[in-house]
Amino acid sequence: MSDHTEPGTPGTPAIERRKFVNIGPSVIVRGELTGSEDMTIEGRVEGKIDLTDRNLTIGPQGRVKAEVRAKSVLVQGEVTGNLVASDKVELAATGRVNGDIIAPRIVIADGARLKGSVEMTGIPSEAPRREAAGKGQAAAAPPPAAPQATRPGAAVS
Repeated sequence: MSDHTEPGTPGTPAIERRKFVNIGPSVIVRGELTGSEDMTIEGRVEGKIDLTDRNLTIGPQGRVKAEVRAKSVLVQGEVTGNLVASDKVELAATGRVNGDIIAPRIVIADGARLKGSVEMTGIPSEAPRREAAGKGQAAAAPPPAAPQATRPGAAVS
């Protein structure tokens, strides 16, 4: 695993450069991956990946068997497990997913393969409310409708 900074323009302070982590093709990781950098996986990862506020790319050589949470996920390789993104999941033409996808935006290229369900949430915070409702807790009811004005003498239905 290596930690890189993307090349910046001359004179650009290092603090302004975006950091990312690359897991190379010969690397095998078993366990939990968390981080505060964008990540590219070209090797194998088994377990759990949590990059809630970051972007994850599973490269063409990448093989992931994990539950994945990230801001956005780009799949060019293979994933077995569920993908949850707060922004977007994208399956490239070479991408293969065997699991469920939950994200507000989903892009599936021609040639990509998906075996699982897709749930496009309008607001990323909807999922926790639905899970709470499924566990016997009442979900918040919608606000009552505003009263409608009527003319004097008009029938109200």
